[in-house]
Amino acid sequence: MDRMKRNLTFSYLFDFILLGFPTRPAFQLLLFFVFLAAYLLTLLENALIILAIRSDGQLHKPMYFFLSNLSFLEMWYVTVISPKMLADFLSHDKTISFNGCMTQLYFFVTFVCTEYILLAVMAFDRHVAICNPLRYPVIMTNQLCGTLAGGCWLCGLVTAMIKMVFIARLYYCGTPHINHYFCDISPLLNVSCEDSSQAELVDFFLALMVIAVPLCVVVASYVTILSAILRIPSAQGRQKAFSTCASHLTVVTLFYSTTLFTYARPKLMYAYDSNKAVSVLYTVIVPLLNPVIYCLRNREVKAALKKTILCKGRGSREDVALSN
Repeated sequence: MDRMKRNLTFSYLFDFILLGFPTRPAFQLLLFFVFLAAYLLTLLENALIILAIRSDGQLHKPMYFFLSNLSFLEMWYVTVISPKMLADFLSHDKTISFNGCMTQLYFFVTFVCTEYILLAVMAFDRHVAICNPLRYPVIMTNQLCGTLAGGCWLCGLVTAMIKMVFIARLYYCGTPHINHYFCDISPLLNVSCEDSSQAELVDFFLALMVIAVPLCVVVASYVTILSAILRIPSAQGRQKAFSTCASHLTVVTLFYSTTLFTYARPKLMYAYDSNKAVSVLYTVIVPLLNPVIYCLRNREVKAALKKTILCKGRGSREDVALSN
């Protein structure tokens, strides 16, 4: 306990340096505008989806309740990382305080873990809808949906808290240079000056629970969904049933494939810049694409978005006319 207090007290006195993307200044400016556009578009897309779901009574269903939770989550997910990354593109000072780094890491881990579990819950929802359509309203009640969504957030918060207890107590020498553009677990383990095996073991065990268990739920759900779809006699019925879960399956594939590539590898692999490119996929590209995927593959969402945008545009024109 005394060693932990001494390490924490010392850690508060220094900063980390995020190496980010070391390139020429002109290219740094280009990256700034590209990532700024991606960040703003992600916020806009997800905000529109939440607004469309809330304003359209036809979308007040469990599937869209979980989708609005996913959109809300991803708005904060990108906000934890993007503002600091964008500031670093325009500044020579790429330092981040110990407290700032631990705060960023805590919320990042919270949102990642929550998304893993939320995607599994969404897969379970599709399983019930397709395999038990007659009992779907009875099973997926508002109370159960609220409990499942709250459980996702609670699991994410608790998992992140446990990980932080072991990460924050590590001893760091001098001014550690983190070979990444945000504070992540593996880069921090790499710059620790003491044995981090205990923190690695805890991180591995929790990652296994948070990734493997939801992944098993997703796989089991889609195996039963596929089996149920294949038993539908008409081709049109099979296509309609599959279309209700195609967008979710695409989002799951994108998120799991990119994050598993990073978190299933040894920490020493973080010394290479390839992991930064992969991290960009799941911290910038995937959150940007997810709303587009749901809109392109889902007619109800597209119709609600058109209605929302048209209503907002009409309302703005009416306000201007009244003011004149």
